[in-house]
Amino acid sequence: MEWKIKKFSELTLDELYEICKVRYEVFACEQKIFQENDFDDIDKKVFHLFLQDKEKIVAYARLIPSEITYTQSSIGRVLVLKEYRRKGIAFDLMKRSVEFLREKLNEDQIVVSAQLYVKELYESVGFKVVSDIYDEVDIPHVKMELI
Repeated sequence: MEWKIKKFSELTLDELYEICKVRYEVFACEQKIFQENDFDDIDKKVFHLFLQDKEKIVAYARLIPSEITYTQSSIGRVLVLKEYRRKGIAFDLMKRSVEFLREKLNEDQIVVSAQLYVKELYESVGFKVVSDIYDEVDIPHVKMELI
């Protein structure tokens, strides 16, 4: 398995297709999120971190520099395919995301809108809850920050 970080313009067509496929599989098919368009034009402005197992993308996160979605940098669309969960991949994904934003983009503040059921994942890499629970696409979320 191999980790990659690429700008949108650097993605191959096959990588882009696999990213779209895995995001649809997790967010639409598995979590039933249909209230929000996954294709929001933010993808063109950010970095894409993903883990490939042969041709299949099994973990993914969108790394967003500051001033695009929030004043701080952020991490979004975090996912690990169901059959690859409980193997430490999500923790590795988050550590790599934070390292890239801090070391390569010099971002010192990172925010996430975390689904409540995985807040412990974000806490494990240093994020702290900074909001009450709120509803986003019919799923309980909390805003979390890493400072």
